[in-house]
Amino acid sequence: MLNHELLQDEGILVVTPDGPLESSDFARLAEEIDPFIEEKGKLNGLMIYAESFPGWNDFAALVSHLNFVKNHHQRIERVAAVTDSGFLSILPRVARHFVRAEIRHFDCRDKNHALDWLKGLDD
Repeated sequence: MLNHELLQDEGILVVTPDGPLESSDFARLAEEIDPFIEEKGKLNGLMIYAESFPGWNDFAALVSHLNFVKNHHQRIERVAAVTDSGFLSILPRVARHFVRAEIRHFDCRDKNHALDWLKGLDD
């Protein structure tokens, strides 16, 4: 399951996995943020907050995740991967080859610093 919160005033989406990701997680996420992106033109930031990576429930969930990234990455300015997971900490190095957004890794203890960076307060 993927919990999410859209900080509308800042234009920042915070996602927090709580167990293996499911296809329906990405459909729900798109339902909430697509109207916001349509109105504002973009998301200023996306925070992925996960102490560890829970994986995907099945192959369909992985495909839904990849499609979500493909359909949204050009409309997101910055991505903060806030995690102590070794797998997710390499995300910025790998993802920068596939997405337009500026991506940085932050340790879990630096969540507030990551949020400031997404807001553009700490470049």
